Amino acid sequence: MIFRILEDQFAQKSREAKAADLRFMQLALALGRRGQGRTWPNPAVGAVIVKDGVIVGRGWTQAGGRPHAEVEALRRAGEAARGATLYVTLEPCSHFGRSPPCADAVVAAGLARVVSAIEDPNPEVAGNGHARLRAAGIAVDVGLCAAEAARDHAGHFRRIGSKRPHVILKLAVSADDKIGAADHKPVAITGEAARTRVHLLRAQCDAILVGIGTVKADDPLLTCRLPGMAARSPVRVVLDRSLRISGDSRLVHSARETPLWVMASDLAEAPAAVKLGAAGTQVIRVAASATPPGLDLPAVLHALSEKGITRLLVEGGSRVAGSFVAAGLVDEIWLLRGPDSVGADGVPALDALPLTAITQSQAFRLRASETLGKDSLDIYERA
Repeated sequence: MIFRILEDQFAQKSREAKAADLRFMQLALALGRRGQGRTWPNPAVGAVIVKDGVIVGRGWTQAGGRPHAEVEALRRAGEAARGATLYVTLEPCSHFGRSPPCADAVVAAGLARVVSAIEDPNPEVAGNGHARLRAAGIAVDVGLCAAEAARDHAGHFRRIGSKRPHVILKLAVSADDKIGAADHKPVAITGEAARTRVHLLRAQCDAILVGIGTVKADDPLLTCRLPGMAARSPVRVVLDRSLRISGDSRLVHSARETPLWVMASDLAEAPAAVKLGAAGTQVIRVAASATPPGLDLPAVLHALSEKGITRLLVEGGSRVAGSFVAAGLVDEIWLLRGPDSVGADGVPALDALPLTAITQSQAFRLRASETLGKDSLDIYERA
């Protein structure tokens, strides 16, 4: 009987410990998301330091990628970190980059345990951070909330493994699957709640991409227009094979306030590039594509990855969206649907492709659904 009671007590404590681990890791994940869109080329990591059940330090990767989350949490914890547990959403780095290894800082702080969500695929880390901690006598547990961490760090993983950013396609479609009125005239598809959600998504991405057709038709700014979040606007990227963008466009006029990168072919005229450069725009030349005519999308994504972009939001028009889907280069889709129809002569969402290329494709699975006022949001991810 006594042994049964002891076993029950041990099981209860084990359940409580696991519940606490989960709670603190979920907090670390939430903290890490604060940095999304601001830390590139580094991943947006979150960290929490706990001692005797009390949070003594917390941190997330700061703008520009440093200080790292672990260092920020250790700074806040101070001496209270000694003997504590660190919960971190990605393996602490073990190499010298723009800052010293986080694994060394963790060891020096005297932590007793590290709970790490997932191993870093970066070849310069790739388990070495965890190994360094274990060699110093620190207990290391890996894998808690690994699926969530992999989703949060998808941009980092994609850049390391595939040499391109994680691509998020945003589509706002009418009840009859159109994104615009006849003759590509803009029309309000969704309401205020949905537009607010899209601007928050912009702030969580490193860059936003459109085609030159959208620029000429809408003259957009492509900034984050949520109150107090203008500084969180992503890099604006325009696909413009022949450098047709006007120097009078709002994008070019704001290039010194919010970065503007124009992707052009190797054959685009040099004088146009010089003129754009003088206005603060950066012209990036990549290979052209013959079929369909435009730019080679894998080359575009590789060039963006080389410049540090990890999360790319594609908000282009029908042709750009269809091209990315057809090329198999979309990893995540935000499909917003308004309640009204546009009409048979409206602009289809994916150019020549039906919307079922997403909604009924085995390549994507529905991850989440939300209601935003009168509109709906379905989020798909690559299966």
